[in-house]
Amino acid sequence: MNFARDPVRVVITAEMLRAAELATSLAHVNRTIASPVDTLTGILGEMTWAQYYFGDWRKHNALDNKGKSDFAQVEIKASAFRFNPKLNLLVREEYAAKRHPKFYVQVIIDVDPQNPNITADTNAYICGYATTAEVANAPLRDEKSKRGGAAGFRTKYIPILKLHPIAELPKDLKRI
Repeated sequence: MNFARDPVRVVITAEMLRAAELATSLAHVNRTIASPVDTLTGILGEMTWAQYYFGDWRKHNALDNKGKSDFAQVEIKASAFRFNPKLNLLVREEYAAKRHPKFYVQVIIDVDPQNPNITADTNAYICGYATTAEVANAPLRDEKSKRGGAAGFRTKYIPILKLHPIAELPKDLKRI
Protein backbone atom coordinates (compact mmCIF):
# COMPACT_ATOMS: atom_id res chain seq x y z
CA MET A 1 0.00 0.00 0.00
CA ASN A 2 1.19 3.46 -0.84
CA PHE A 3 0.08 5.25 2.34
CA ALA A 4 -0.09 8.65 0.63
CA ARG A 5 -2.19 7.38 -2.28
CA ASP A 6 -4.15 4.23 -1.50
CA PRO A 7 -6.41 4.64 1.50
CA VAL A 8 -9.95 5.47 0.43
CA ARG A 9 -11.51 8.11 2.69
CA VAL A 10 -15.21 8.00 3.52
CA VAL A 11 -16.69 10.67 5.79
CA ILE A 12 -19.13 9.35 8.38
CA THR A 13 -22.28 11.43 8.10
CA ALA A 14 -24.69 12.27 10.91
CA GLU A 15 -27.29 9.99 9.27
CA MET A 16 -24.82 7.08 9.06
CA LEU A 17 -23.87 7.58 12.69
CA ARG A 18 -27.51 7.63 13.87
CA ALA A 19 -28.29 4.44 11.92
CA ALA A 20 -25.15 2.74 13.28
CA GLU A 21 -25.99 3.74 16.85
CA LEU A 22 -29.50 2.29 16.43
CA ALA A 23 -28.07 -0.93 14.97
CA THR A 24 -25.58 -1.10 17.87
CA SER A 25 -28.41 -1.10 20.37
CA LEU A 26 -29.98 -4.06 18.51
CA ALA A 27 -26.78 -6.05 17.94
CA HIS A 28 -25.26 -8.35 20.51
CA VAL A 29 -21.63 -9.30 19.98
CA ASN A 30 -20.64 -12.49 21.79
CA ARG A 31 -16.90 -11.90 22.27
CA THR A 32 -14.44 -9.92 24.38
CA ILE A 33 -15.11 -6.20 23.95
CA ALA A 34 -11.85 -4.24 23.88
CA SER A 35 -13.37 -0.77 23.63
CA PRO A 36 -16.71 0.89 24.45
CA VAL A 37 -17.12 1.68 20.74
CA ASP A 38 -16.22 -1.79 19.36
CA THR A 39 -19.70 -2.67 18.10
CA LEU A 40 -20.30 0.84 16.73
CA THR A 41 -16.89 0.72 15.02
CA GLY A 42 -17.71 -2.60 13.38
CA ILE A 43 -21.07 -1.40 12.07
CA LEU A 44 -19.58 1.86 10.81
CA GLY A 45 -16.81 -0.12 9.10
CA GLU A 46 -19.45 -2.15 7.25
CA MET A 47 -21.33 1.03 6.31
CA THR A 48 -18.08 2.59 5.10
CA TRP A 49 -17.50 -0.39 2.80
CA ALA A 50 -21.10 -0.27 1.52
CA GLN A 51 -20.72 3.45 0.78
CA TYR A 52 -17.52 2.80 -1.17
CA TYR A 53 -18.49 -0.42 -2.94
CA PHE A 54 -22.20 0.16 -3.64
CA GLY A 55 -22.18 3.97 -3.55
CA ASP A 56 -24.77 3.92 -0.75
CA TRP A 57 -24.28 2.79 2.87
CA ARG A 58 -28.03 2.02 3.11
CA LYS A 59 -27.52 -0.98 0.79
CA HIS A 60 -26.21 -2.99 3.73
CA ASN A 61 -28.11 -4.29 6.74
CA ALA A 62 -25.57 -4.79 9.53
CA LEU A 63 -28.07 -6.89 11.49
CA ASP A 64 -28.51 -9.33 8.60
CA ASN A 65 -25.07 -10.97 8.68
CA LYS A 66 -24.78 -12.48 12.15
CA GLY A 67 -22.80 -15.71 11.98
CA LYS A 68 -21.46 -15.11 8.48
CA SER A 69 -19.18 -12.74 6.60
CA ASP A 70 -20.23 -9.09 6.48
CA PHE A 71 -20.62 -9.24 2.70
CA ALA A 72 -20.80 -12.36 0.52
CA GLN A 73 -17.03 -12.68 0.00
CA VAL A 74 -15.70 -9.80 2.09
CA GLU A 75 -15.18 -9.53 5.85
CA ILE A 76 -14.70 -5.99 7.11
CA LYS A 77 -12.24 -5.56 9.97
CA ALA A 78 -12.71 -2.13 11.52
CA SER A 79 -10.68 -0.37 14.20
CA ALA A 80 -11.20 2.93 16.00
CA PHE A 81 -7.72 4.39 16.19
CA ARG A 82 -5.71 7.39 15.05
CA PHE A 83 -5.00 6.65 11.38
CA ASN A 84 -1.27 6.04 10.86
CA PRO A 85 1.01 3.73 8.83
CA LYS A 86 1.95 1.54 11.82
CA LEU A 87 -1.48 -0.08 12.14
CA ASN A 88 -2.33 -3.68 11.27
CA LEU A 89 -5.16 -5.70 9.84
CA LEU A 90 -6.16 -7.82 12.84
CA VAL A 91 -8.18 -11.02 12.65
CA ARG A 92 -8.95 -12.95 15.82
CA GLU A 93 -7.42 -16.42 15.75
CA GLU A 94 -10.72 -18.21 16.35
CA TYR A 95 -12.46 -16.18 13.65
CA ALA A 96 -9.77 -16.94 11.06
CA ALA A 97 -10.10 -20.64 11.87
CA LYS A 98 -13.90 -20.63 11.67
CA ARG A 99 -14.75 -18.39 8.71
CA HIS A 100 -13.16 -18.13 5.32
CA PRO A 101 -14.34 -15.13 3.31
CA LYS A 102 -12.39 -14.60 0.11
CA PHE A 103 -11.08 -11.19 1.31
CA TYR A 104 -10.52 -9.26 4.53
CA VAL A 105 -10.74 -5.46 4.19
CA GLN A 106 -9.30 -3.12 6.84
CA VAL A 107 -11.20 0.06 7.76
CA ILE A 108 -9.77 2.52 10.27
CA ILE A 109 -12.17 4.95 11.98
CA ASP A 110 -9.87 7.90 12.71
CA VAL A 111 -10.31 8.72 16.40
CA ASP A 112 -8.08 9.21 19.42
CA PRO A 113 -7.96 5.80 21.15
CA GLN A 114 -7.75 7.54 24.55
CA ASN A 115 -11.09 9.23 23.81
CA PRO A 116 -12.74 7.01 21.17
CA ASN A 117 -15.72 9.26 20.56
CA ILE A 118 -17.01 8.77 17.01
CA THR A 119 -18.88 11.81 15.74
CA ALA A 120 -20.38 12.94 12.46
CA ASP A 121 -17.67 14.09 10.01
CA THR A 122 -15.17 11.55 11.36
CA ASN A 123 -13.00 10.10 8.60
CA ALA A 124 -13.01 6.37 7.92
CA TYR A 125 -10.16 4.97 5.81
CA ILE A 126 -10.37 1.81 3.74
CA CYS A 127 -6.74 0.74 3.90
CA GLY A 128 -6.60 -2.30 1.63
CA TYR A 129 -7.24 -6.01 1.67
CA ALA A 130 -5.69 -9.42 2.27
CA THR A 131 -6.81 -12.81 1.04
CA THR A 132 -7.96 -15.53 3.40
CA ALA A 133 -4.78 -17.49 2.63
CA GLU A 134 -2.65 -14.46 3.53
CA VAL A 135 -4.48 -14.09 6.84
CA ALA A 136 -4.14 -17.83 7.54
CA ASN A 137 -0.37 -17.56 6.99
CA ALA A 138 0.03 -14.32 8.99
CA PRO A 139 1.85 -14.39 12.33
CA LEU A 140 -0.08 -14.58 15.62
CA ARG A 141 0.26 -12.29 18.60
CA ASP A 142 -1.30 -12.02 22.04
CA GLU A 143 -3.38 -8.87 22.16
CA LYS A 144 -3.05 -6.28 24.89
CA SER A 145 -5.96 -4.43 26.42
CA LYS A 146 -6.21 -0.73 25.61
CA ARG A 147 -6.16 -0.26 29.39
CA GLY A 148 -3.01 -2.39 29.80
CA GLY A 149 -2.52 -6.08 30.50
CA ALA A 150 -3.57 -9.07 28.44
CA ALA A 151 -6.78 -8.86 26.42
CA GLY A 152 -7.33 -12.61 26.51
CA PHE A 153 -7.24 -13.39 22.81
CA ARG A 154 -4.75 -13.75 19.95
CA THR A 155 -4.87 -12.24 16.49
CA LYS A 156 -3.41 -12.85 13.08
CA TYR A 157 -1.87 -9.57 11.96
CA ILE A 158 -0.71 -7.99 8.70
CA PRO A 159 0.70 -4.44 8.62
CA ILE A 160 -1.60 -2.16 6.61
CA LEU A 161 1.38 -1.11 4.48
CA LYS A 162 1.54 -4.73 3.24
CA LEU A 163 -2.13 -4.94 2.25
CA HIS A 164 -3.17 -5.02 -1.38
CA PRO A 165 -4.48 -1.67 -2.66
CA ILE A 166 -8.26 -1.58 -2.49
CA ALA A 167 -8.34 -0.53 -6.16
CA GLU A 168 -7.04 -4.03 -7.05
CA LEU A 169 -10.04 -5.76 -5.46
CA PRO A 170 -12.38 -7.09 -8.17
CA LYS A 171 -15.09 -4.55 -9.00
CA ASP A 172 -17.80 -7.21 -9.20
CA LEU A 173 -17.28 -9.69 -6.38
CA LYS A 174 -20.42 -11.59 -7.41
CA ARG A 175 -18.63 -12.87 -10.53
CA ILE A 176 -15.67 -14.52 -8.79
